[in-house]
Amino acid sequence: MNARERFNAVMSFERVDRSLLWEFGYWSGALRRWYQEGLPRKVGVPEFLGDGQGVLGEGAAFDSTDPSRPLANDPHDYFGMDEGMGKIAVLNYFAPPVPETVLEDHGDWQLWRDDMGIIRRDRKDRTSLPEYVNWPVASRGDWERLKAERLRPTLEGRLPSRWPELLSEYRGRTYPLAIAGRHGFYGTPRYLLGDERILTMFYDDPSLMHDIIDYLAEFWVSLYNQVLSQTTADLALIWEDMCYKAGPLISPAMFREFMLPAYKRLTGCFRDHGIKHILLDTDGDCWQLIPLFIEGGVTGLYPFEVNAGMDIREVRRAFPKLQILGGLDKVQLAAGRAQIDAELEKVSGMLRQGGYVPYVDHLVPPDISWANFEYYRTRLNQIVRDTPIGG
Repeated sequence: MNARERFNAVMSFERVDRSLLWEFGYWSGALRRWYQEGLPRKVGVPEFLGDGQGVLGEGAAFDSTDPSRPLANDPHDYFGMDEGMGKIAVLNYFAPPVPETVLEDHGDWQLWRDDMGIIRRDRKDRTSLPEYVNWPVASRGDWERLKAERLRPTLEGRLPSRWPELLSEYRGRTYPLAIAGRHGFYGTPRYLLGDERILTMFYDDPSLMHDIIDYLAEFWVSLYNQVLSQTTADLALIWEDMCYKAGPLISPAMFREFMLPAYKRLTGCFRDHGIKHILLDTDGDCWQLIPLFIEGGVTGLYPFEVNAGMDIREVRRAFPKLQILGGLDKVQLAAGRAQIDAELEKVSGMLRQGGYVPYVDHLVPPDISWANFEYYRTRLNQIVRDTPIGG
């Protein structure tokens, strides 16, 4: 059984020999530490990635045309992991992207504008999280200009030069193929307005918020209709990060008013093209929003941050047919073998029910030693191999 067949069986709660051997991803600093502690280095980590930037695991959709988001090949090979998730190579945000520009150079740090038009203050070595200084939408005029210049619902400038070759690859794929990702109806407006202003804009200018969200829904539906007329996909991805440790950043009532119609429009498009699995990525405590995500057409969630109160066993009891990916506490992996063993006790029962792929509840951080990660991943792989689904 190849990874595509296994993914579709697991996500459909079908009887199958086992779940997938996947990890979500790693901070570059974790991999660099592990090379010093025993992980065989064959491919390594690209030098341009700072220690605080991510390297993709099997459970994060990989676009082979995007060199800025590489795969973690060495842990994949070392642990004999399953083939990972691929992503259709379509640019689903600004086209053309905003030209990256260094605005000020201060030696070890710089002020620069990234390809989404966000002005950031960053260390050049990218060893820490950036400080976001300014955002591309300060007025309705800015939004109208971006719609006209960079968010036109056409495939022109959005497909790689290798598109015909990729279409052939997609037809013969042995891995699950995703469409969309990296954007959503909270996540993308946050890119446009900023972390604080998006929260006040629901009150200060609700008509603009409605226009942004409604336009994004129509934009993506138009874009994906064009792409999915040329290829198929096994799943769709939506990215939000709209929760924190104490709960959602907006109320369920606000979600229902501003976002639920857009969710239904987008997920309806996916279903019209035969896509059964629609997975949403949000950090934090999302308990209050899960019923609304499901009402909006989402079928699964990840990565279920344990320290935000997301216990996957409780989620499964509350939502028996929700697909669950992740949910293993990275804090316990850093603590030692006894804590790792205790954390892994939750896995077998979840696996037997189906609809579950176990991995760490976000990118694996550099405070986890190679010895601890090797122990965790070796034990988890054995548990997965020994646990049939639906048996």
